[in-house]
This record gives sequence, C-alpha cells and structure tokens, in this order.
Amino acid sequence: MTKVIHNPALASVDDHSATSASFVIEPLHAGYGNTLGNSLRRVLLSSIAGGAIVSFKIEGATHEFTTVKGIKEDVVDISLNLKNVRVKVHADQPVELRLEKKGAGVVTAADIKTTADVEVINPEQVICTIDDPKGAVAIDLVIDAGRGYRTIEESSESRVHSDHIALDAVFSPVLRVRYKVDPTRVGQETNLDKLVVTVDTDGTLSPREAFEEAAAILVNQYTALAGSTIVEAAPALGQSDAEDANELNTPIEELNLTARTANALINNEIRTVQDLVTLTEQDLRELKGFGSKALDEVKDKLAELEL
Repeated sequence: MTKVIHNPALASVDDHSATSASFVIEPLHAGYGNTLGNSLRRVLLSSIAGGAIVSFKIEGATHEFTTVKGIKEDVVDISLNLKNVRVKVHADQPVELRLEKKGAGVVTAADIKTTADVEVINPEQVICTIDDPKGAVAIDLVIDAGRGYRTIEESSESRVHSDHIALDAVFSPVLRVRYKVDPTRVGQETNLDKLVVTVDTDGTLSPREAFEEAAAILVNQYTALAGSTIVEAAPALGQSDAEDANELNTPIEELNLTARTANALINNEIRTVQDLVTLTEQDLRELKGFGSKALDEVKDKLAELEL
C-alpha cells in the first residue's frame, strides 16, 4: 500500500487562444482527478475576482421602465447591454465613468470615457442606438470590483448615488470550465489519474491567472482548517528531484533513438520523455507508424533510464 500521497505536477498548458487554455495535471493519486477537478471548477466559476457595472443613470430617464427621446432602445434594453460590458478594474473602491455621444448612430462601449482605473475589454459591445440626427445620450456609470454574483438588491443597498438604477452584477471573469479525468501511469504505478482542466475567460483575466488564483484560494481555505497537522507528502511520481524533472522534460530527439522510431513518436505528438512514460505498452502498439522493433527500442531506452 502507498505510504504517501504524492503531490501532483502541472505537466503542460495548452493555450487554445488568449482566452482559453487547458491545464494537464498528472500524475495524481488514485481518485484525486475528480477531487481536484471538481473543487477547482467550483472555485473558478464562483470566486475569481473581476469587475462589472453595478449602477447607471441616463439623462432624461427617471426610472428603468421608460424610454429616452431619440434612443431606439428603452432603458431595460440598455441595462441588459450594459451588463454585457466587460471591464477590468484596478481600484479597490467604486469608479465613476461617463458615456456621451451625439448624432445618429450606434453607441458602443468604446464611447465610455475610461480612466487609469478601468479598462473596457470588449469595446465593440453595443449599448444603444441614437436614431435622431440631433439626438444625444449621456450615461453615468458606476463600476466596482468583486467576486461571484451580486444581486440587484445588494447593488441597490450599496449604491453610490440613490438616483442610479442598480444592476445585478456577475463579477466572475471565467465563462466556462470543463474537466475530464483519464487513467495514466508512471513506471509500475498503473492506477493513477490525469486531470485536464479547460478554462475559458472573458479576456479581463488570462486562463492561467484564473487557474492559479483558484488554486491559491483552495490552498488558503484548507491551510486554515489543517491547524498544526502536517501530512507527509512527496513530489510527483517520476519527479522526486530536479534531476528527475529535467530527465522527464528531455526531448525525444535527445534520446539517441533511431530516426524512424523518433519520427514515429514525434508524428504522434509524443515530444518528451514525460509524454512517453504516460503511455502503456498497448498505447504504443496502437501508434501510427510504430512497429514492434520501435517498441522494443523504446522499452530498452526506458529501462536504461530506469523509467
């Protein structure tokens, strides 16, 4: 029976775009794929800090159930559009901004006069449409930072200006989180987990920043509960020291394999020793262009490396 629970390792990060990335965590103690995956997903969706518009006032509108002269949309539609404006806040206190535009045309988030404390991430977001050539619109906005979701009742109670229309606010910059757990192995350990967490954000925060913040939140929460108890832990299997870690990151090209074997591995997206040791013998047999001679060569090389 295993005496210690090995710590996991962030094996790789696959950046799909500036707002989407997948994090591969392996090897994990048996069953810990779901344990970590579920907790990370919940924190990512509920607790990452962000910013949002929490209240607004349109000149010429006395309440939210009305229209504004010269504006195509009513106040309710404008409020829904304002909720879709993504902002990055660099201040601890609420920030007041103003939007002004004259003449017929579409009014977007790019028309908001920002300061050093606020960045608008999606300036193309439509807010309203002026359909009168002599029309104009002026909107005062209050932007705040927070975590999770703030109800309209909470926004009303904390309004900076009593004559503003409050909005319910979604502060979380994380739009979607998915995770999956696959089996993996390291050496003779065959009942290990590999966790892949995919994070999509709104652009106010990178997926890596959101992922690391979620992990840090969990560390703080569990550390507060652990008291003085210390559980023996060990580095990730196969990465017990710096030398082992460097060995696992060794490119396939540096293993002195025959050109045919090395090319077959690389063509199947196996580029490092880490990628190689997570495959079973059956996995290797099923690789395209990978024959029995190549399998024997790889097995001999892994035995030479004591992996």
